[in-house]
Amino acid sequence: MSASSILALKDALVAIYFRKKDLRQFIELTIENSAIVSTIDWTDNVKFESVSQLIDRMVKRQDFYQTDLLKLVQEVGNMNDFSHLEYWEKESKGLIKKAEIAVSKLRQQAKGHFEIIEELKKAEERRDVNREKLKDSIAYQRKLDELKMEFYQIASNTNSQQKGFQFEKFLHKLFTFFDLDPKSAFKVIGEQIDGAFTFDNTDYLLEAKWQEKYIVAADLYTFGGKIQGKLKNTLGLFISLGPYSPECTETGSPVLKTMILMDGTDLMQILDGRIRLNDMILIKRRHASQTGDIYYQMK
Repeated sequence: MSASSILALKDALVAIYFRKKDLRQFIELTIENSAIVSTIDWTDNVKFESVSQLIDRMVKRQDFYQTDLLKLVQEVGNMNDFSHLEYWEKESKGLIKKAEIAVSKLRQQAKGHFEIIEELKKAEERRDVNREKLKDSIAYQRKLDELKMEFYQIASNTNSQQKGFQFEKFLHKLFTFFDLDPKSAFKVIGEQIDGAFTFDNTDYLLEAKWQEKYIVAADLYTFGGKIQGKLKNTLGLFISLGPYSPECTETGSPVLKTMILMDGTDLMQILDGRIRLNDMILIKRRHASQTGDIYYQMK
């Protein structure tokens, strides 16, 4: 801060309050590192002497008090109402006029500092945003790690029937985490559907299988029949932890053009945090729309 700005700040601080007690309280409420205020003699010193000592000490340690000095400049420079001095005008004429002149002079001398203050404020806001992003990122990764551990526990289960039910519940948690409005497994006349969800204003049916053997085209045809029994724009997502046979992707049947396929590799990419589930579905659906290939393997 320039010498002229420092002098203008001292004069303005002296002028804006009549009593040292009120001025001291204003300063303590304005600055962050307010402990320095108690190091000044506010009883025996005249007001200007107390203010001068305080500002000089802060100036000598601008590495520590620079932000507080700028806060004082901002708060004093923004003062427009001096009605609190009216009572003391009876004892000392011209207090209000003197305060107005002193604050006006501070504004002129510290014009550039107001820009610095604004930039500091924006920088602090950016830091707040970044801190929130970091917290969200940590929480996001922690939840993914929890889901991954649950997935590994399911994989270690030797009971195939239990594993299937656990896998359905796991997928419900996964789709909930990505805000895809999942519905748990439900039954309709003559068929069972593992689940359903909504994404990008489109309803999807979900079929999930955890098996070692190949998924064959017949499995997909069965699922395709369920999809065709629903509204025209309904799509399907078939998730298999096991491999798909070549016939699943080589067939040109329109029955299978209503679905997209995911495998275990896709799922691990999601659990490793390399891609979000929403983005994967969008990429696979777009690829299927453009090429007719319902089994797009993510790199």
